[in-house]
Amino acid sequence: MNILQINSGVFSDNSQSTILVNSFVEHLKSVNAELEITIRDVISNPIPHLDAETLSAFMAPEENRSPKQIQTVSLSDSLINEIKAADSIVLGLPMYNFGVPSQLKAYFDQLARAGVTFKYTDKGPVGLLEDKPVYVLAARGGIHKGQYSDSQTAFIKTFFNFLGLENVKFIYAEGLNMGDDVKDQAINIAKQSFDNVLK
Repeated sequence: MNILQINSGVFSDNSQSTILVNSFVEHLKSVNAELEITIRDVISNPIPHLDAETLSAFMAPEENRSPKQIQTVSLSDSLINEIKAADSIVLGLPMYNFGVPSQLKAYFDQLARAGVTFKYTDKGPVGLLEDKPVYVLAARGGIHKGQYSDSQTAFIKTFFNFLGLENVKFIYAEGLNMGDDVKDQAINIAKQSFDNVLK
């Protein structure tokens, strides 16, 4: 089984979201020792943000693309193929200023390709990726789950659903900046929920 682990915490290995996602992946390994892990770290290997040149390359017919456009699209193709090759996806998700890291948004923008990962029909958009589990390990300094300040949950679900990935499950660790006792309790609760989301 292939797992795609996506890290997006700006403090890399010291990010709470990365520590949490590493714990989840270790738990998966304890259940299935045959796992193969691919790590996509959008912080240490940042993805270019979307611009007009990139969009033009995406929209140009394949046979008409310039050498530079071919190179631009090749990055997107490789990231999409990485998603396709995975049996499940594990995303470490910190919250910065109520949203997702801009580096993660840049990565998402490379995945959303009309005619490749989604298409428009007379009944609306249809995702073209084969459905697979997406586990989101959300680490937050404050308390946001179920509140108006949580813009992440709806956005992440909407994005993955748009591509055809309907099985999106969240594990939350919140209040991590609200004192050591709150932090320790939140992390313990998150880890205790690992088995439940895998059912």
